[in-house]
Amino acid sequence: MEQRSAESAPYIIPNKILPYISVMASHITGEVYPPSSEVAQESHVRTMEEYKHMYKRSIEDPEHFWSEIAEQFYWKHKWEEGSVLKYNFDVGKGGISIEWFKGAVTNICYNCLDRHVKDGRGDVVAFYWEGNDPADKSQYTYQQLLNEVCKFSNCLKKLGVKKGDRVGIYLPMIVELVIAMLACARIGAIHSIVFAGFSANSLSDRIMDSKCDLIITADGMHRGSKFIKLEEIADEALLLCETKGFLPKSCILFRNMRNKKSEKHPTPGYKPKTAVSKAVSWLDWTDLMSVSADWCEAEWVDAEMELFMLYTSGSTGKPKGVVHTHGGYMLYASTTFKYVFDYHAPEVFFCTADIGWITGHSYITYGPLATGATSVIFEGVPTYPDAGRLWQLVDTYKVSKFYTAPTAIRLLMKFGDDLVKKYSRKSLKILGTVGEPINPETWIWYYTVVGDKRCSIVDTWWQTETGGHMITPLPGCTPQKPGSATFPFFGIVPAIFNEDGNEIEGEGQGYLVIKKPWPSTMRTVYGDHSRFESTYFEKFPGYYLTGDGCYRDKEGYYWLTGRTDDILNVSGHRLGTAELESALVQHSDIVEAAVVSGIHEIKGESIYCFVTTRQVSYIARIKCDIK
Repeated sequence: MEQRSAESAPYIIPNKILPYISVMASHITGEVYPPSSEVAQESHVRTMEEYKHMYKRSIEDPEHFWSEIAEQFYWKHKWEEGSVLKYNFDVGKGGISIEWFKGAVTNICYNCLDRHVKDGRGDVVAFYWEGNDPADKSQYTYQQLLNEVCKFSNCLKKLGVKKGDRVGIYLPMIVELVIAMLACARIGAIHSIVFAGFSANSLSDRIMDSKCDLIITADGMHRGSKFIKLEEIADEALLLCETKGFLPKSCILFRNMRNKKSEKHPTPGYKPKTAVSKAVSWLDWTDLMSVSADWCEAEWVDAEMELFMLYTSGSTGKPKGVVHTHGGYMLYASTTFKYVFDYHAPEVFFCTADIGWITGHSYITYGPLATGATSVIFEGVPTYPDAGRLWQLVDTYKVSKFYTAPTAIRLLMKFGDDLVKKYSRKSLKILGTVGEPINPETWIWYYTVVGDKRCSIVDTWWQTETGGHMITPLPGCTPQKPGSATFPFFGIVPAIFNEDGNEIEGEGQGYLVIKKPWPSTMRTVYGDHSRFESTYFEKFPGYYLTGDGCYRDKEGYYWLTGRTDDILNVSGHRLGTAELESALVQHSDIVEAAVVSGIHEIKGESIYCFVTTRQVSYIARIKCDIK
């Protein structure tokens, strides 16, 4: 518990935030739903026998299994025999290390864009972009996206950004966000994306930890009816960075609101720059792009070169910068996308996540683009301008594969079935869930009402640290139990341990661990490898500790039961109690704070803040500030 010393008065503040309902063994009904016969007919994996055969190969001979998949991508220099996988998961045998295809040379941006253009697919739509306001929309082909990425890559190089430099990105859900991250990847820079709903404090913490040379942000954005002044937040974050002794060299500003067709805030009002941030060179995105060439050679990098860091909450201390690499992450994000969503061109895929989270990294940007897919990017929220927005988008773009969080499903359930049935949804074939366990009642509504009992459901379990799906159904072959993530994906060897570190065979409940590495295993915590080792490998030497509890039933189905540490799962987002408590005590009127979770019927978990104030009279003001 965070604290400061002072005379004080206690008060409890229930902060009604987001959700999560743990799926415990007591919820299991045993009812099994077969996969969609329509999906099974055209699926990449059509039977459980085929799945078992591929799975067996993937765990018994991972080097050959993943080498065959790697052949589908472009490598400037291929790997040498015997170099596909080298690792150590046991802290007792030395430092933890994971290497896939070490020495092979590639570039993930080249594989996401150039490879498809060279294969004659430049005119294929990469993204349909839908703004917060239904009147705002655009689309980008692979050729157009490549041109824009090359132009912005040249902008970065002109500013002195080079291989290995860190670039912070704080942008809304616009195509420019994808352009920025791919441009970083193209020149070998490491991007660090911060969710555009985070505060100046959170942004500054991540800038400080990653020591970003450059920040990319926008003037503002709308989320539903709410207007968020991103430039002001970024400006305040830079002020905080300066007080801590570090400032990025430059900040690129994208005039997002200038491009809106129909929002009510065409020109947001934002405060003048602070004296501190005037020390940072502020540059205009459009001005830079207007004089930039539309071709830039890709920087060829080792497969183990860092691609990005993405911060996730820790149970103690500051958030962790999870590091992923070009080669292994590319393979795993693309392979899981292909098989879990059973993607076949020219289908349209729609993931409602924000790119500021790992789901958006893997299943809006890198996984779909590496596969050559067509996707929808959505800037808005499910309930604006009404709660039928997602289903309207499904019909508009003829979406066949749809991926969202149980929180969003539970929210939309509250608006009734009629708003769903107002739209045809005939294009839908697969419905996915992500971010938190889905309770059986919500699963059944999703299957029955949204999917009309004809779509396969893929309830996926994975983490920021894993880079891609770990335990998941395959839509063409896996019989499903509502609330269960079912079985491990190719290459994943899960186990369940008790508190004493003994593996539980057969049916049982305990700590979920993974026995062997997979290509997109996180490589380290940025700047703190010892924290990486202690967090994930110390408790059970030789195994990756997920931090999640799990129940395995008699038939071998896996049921995630929630966190085993001090991490809250709020609307599918992981929040550390230590980070929340630290933020609370930064308030001048709060002496000490403790954070616990509570159950929320829509959002799963909610946050309860117990605080001690300096004076009782401060209570009303503190409640307002915290909300």
